[in-house]
Parts: sequence; structure tokens; C-alpha cells
Amino acid sequence: MKRNILQLLVLFAFVILSSNANGQDTPQEDHSYKPLTLKLNESGSKYLRFIMWHQIWVTSNNLASDSKLQLTPSIRRSRILAFAQVSPKFLILTHFGLNGLTPGNQTSLGNNGDAPQLFLHGAWGEYKLHDNLYFGGGLHYWKGLTRLANQSTLNFMTLDQSRPFYAWHSLGITDQFARHLGLYVKGSYDKFEYRFAWNSPMRSPLGGGADYSSVFSADGNPASTLIYGGANNPDANGDPLGNSIFEGYVKYNLWDNESTKLPYYVGTYLGKKKVLAIGAGFFAHPNGMYDTATGEHSGVSHFAVDAFLDMPVKNGAVNSYIAFQNFNYGENYISRWGGTGTALYGQFGYYLASAKLMPYIAASTGNFEGADDPINTFDFGINYFVNGHSAKITAEYHTISKDFREAGLSLNGQENLAQFRLQFHFFL
Repeated sequence: MKRNILQLLVLFAFVILSSNANGQDTPQEDHSYKPLTLKLNESGSKYLRFIMWHQIWVTSNNLASDSKLQLTPSIRRSRILAFAQVSPKFLILTHFGLNGLTPGNQTSLGNNGDAPQLFLHGAWGEYKLHDNLYFGGGLHYWKGLTRLANQSTLNFMTLDQSRPFYAWHSLGITDQFARHLGLYVKGSYDKFEYRFAWNSPMRSPLGGGADYSSVFSADGNPASTLIYGGANNPDANGDPLGNSIFEGYVKYNLWDNESTKLPYYVGTYLGKKKVLAIGAGFFAHPNGMYDTATGEHSGVSHFAVDAFLDMPVKNGAVNSYIAFQNFNYGENYISRWGGTGTALYGQFGYYLASAKLMPYIAASTGNFEGADDPINTFDFGINYFVNGHSAKITAEYHTISKDFREAGLSLNGQENLAQFRLQFHFFL
């Protein structure tokens, strides 16, 4: 393992230093560009805006094992998003793309087998009811609970969303890749922002909504008889239950306000804004759980509080975030991403503007009823901003301990996951 880490540190230093050396601006180079916008009137108040991005990864195998170092390329995301403001009263958005293309799931011609495909990530329309109130619906991303649940994938401060996906706790369980079908209201008043949604859960949850407590058990027996599939199981009278999800998030901005046109919260502004925000949110799914032993339904109820800081300093900018989440699925239940119990997450980064570098650390701990030990993560990484978030390179050392879902291993096997991840990010 020590040899693997040394090799990766050399690669890490080579990529960052060579990119920094070769990427210095010269008078002949011009990295600026205008957003890909089609004006629909002379003033530009009516427009169609296009956004596209790629995130290309190189990841190592599990460095916590004694196996020989292997590096694997992949496409983490390849997306296209378009939204149109054709009237002050309404907006339309369409977002589609691909996730997780690897050598292991490619197919010979791209249209056979079970390879990742382009699919719809978002499709919603929105009406302005008042200056501080908007109403919309469709396959949307106006989520509750925390800021990171609504995080943009274009401008992470870290390499990616923290994993396990505590922030995207419903990903693939009740939603399609973190997007629900439903209706929402959103708006802002002075320093306050709000977003609330009513959604209908997806009917084919990842893994059938199974309980994962068995992989944390020495004898392999589950600690819960619950599954997250209440919407698929009628009550004793044959009536459907669990068809509604309610979620929301409210935030107070102590300094600069943030845009609420789109749902995607910025990871870091790199010193272009001064933001200090305190938030609180919830996620409720009445009758969302089903007890396979008793045939009874029960509810899901989560709540969270968080705080976000991103501000310029003399030589660049600082970024920090902390979130406390309380999950309640039912006694001893462990989901694909969370579990009944609590999770604490924090991150800190420092942007060195003159060098275009931003080193960071991130850590989380999850304490769940169905697991004997806490699940801990620690990430250390560095961003090199070739041209802000439009072109950047990120290298990260990513670790998870005692999470047998993430490592794909049993309690009696390898307990830890350690991985080197390198990302090339491009966005226009």
C-alpha cells in the first residue's frame, strides 16, 4: 500500500505542477468566452441558455488492499442543459446526459447490453406568481434537507459530492438520479430563501429498497425487517399508501444573497462573492417504509441544519461547510446511502489566487442504529483552476472506513476503502 501511495503522490505532483507550469497565461492566450446564449429579443431579456460539461476521471483500485496498483479511466458525467426565459412570467428547463461510463460497462457499439445511456435528468416548467413566489413542476431538482442536496455539479469545492451520499440520501431510492417527479414552490424575501416540494416516489427503488444492516452484522443476519418500498405495497384493504413525499429547505443569507433562478447551489465562488448562510430542511415520506414481517407501513422523517461560508480574503478565498443530518427510516434500518441515526459532514478549502490552487479537506461520520461502529470518511484534495470552474483539474485521496456498502465487501472482509481520484473538468 505504501508503494502505491508513493506512486500516486508522484503522479499527483506531476499533473498539478506540469499543468500549472504549462498553463500560465501569456499575452497571446485568451481564456474568456461569452455564455452560450441565444437572444430571443433585441434587449436579451428573452433568451435560450445552453450549458454543457464533461467530468473525466482516473481512479485507482482500493489502496487499502495489498493488490497491485491499477488505474481506470471513466466519464463521471457528460451533460447538456438548456433553459429558456421567454417571458418574465415563465421559464422552461431541460437537462439530459450520461453518468458513470467505464471500461467495465461499455458495449461494443454503444447501443447493446446494459451500458450507461443518455437519459433525462431534469424537465420542468415554472411560473412566476409574485416577485417572491414561483411555482413549477416536472422532473425537478428543488430539494429539501440541506444545501448539498441541491448542489451544482459544475462548481464543486471538493472533487465531487461527498460519498456515502448522505446529502443525496434519496438517490435511486425514491428519485431518478436525485430528481423527483412533482411540484414545487420557491422564492426569496430580503435575506431569506425557501424551496418546498410535493413529489411522488419512484416505484422501482435501487435494490428494491432493501435493508443493508445484514452486511454490518457478524452473523450476516439483518437487524431490521423493513424495506423502503411502502409505495409498492398496499395496505390490508388493498389501498395504495406512501405515494407522497414532502421536502423543503429554508436559508438565511447574512451577507450576499445567492441566485434562486435555478436550484443548483454553488460549491465555491472563488472569492467573487461573500456568502455566509444558515439553513435548515426536512424530508418526510409518510408510509414510505414497509415491514415485511408484519405487513405494516411506517413513515420516513429526516431533518438537518447546515452552514455555508465562502468569502474573499487577502490572497484568495476561503470556503467551509458543515451539516448535521438526522435520519429516521425505522428501527435499525440502513439504507443504500444513509440509515436510521445521524450523519455529520464538514469541509474546508483555501483558494490561493496567484497559484490558481485550492487545497481542501472533507470529512464525515455516520452513526446508525443498525451498525456497531461509526462510518467515517476523510478526503484530502487539491484543485488547479486552469480557467476557474470552466476548466480545472482536481486530485483527491478518498477514504471510507467501516462502510461495507461502499467497499462492496462483508464485515469479515476488507473494512476500508482508500482510493486516488483524478478529475479533468470542462464546462461551457
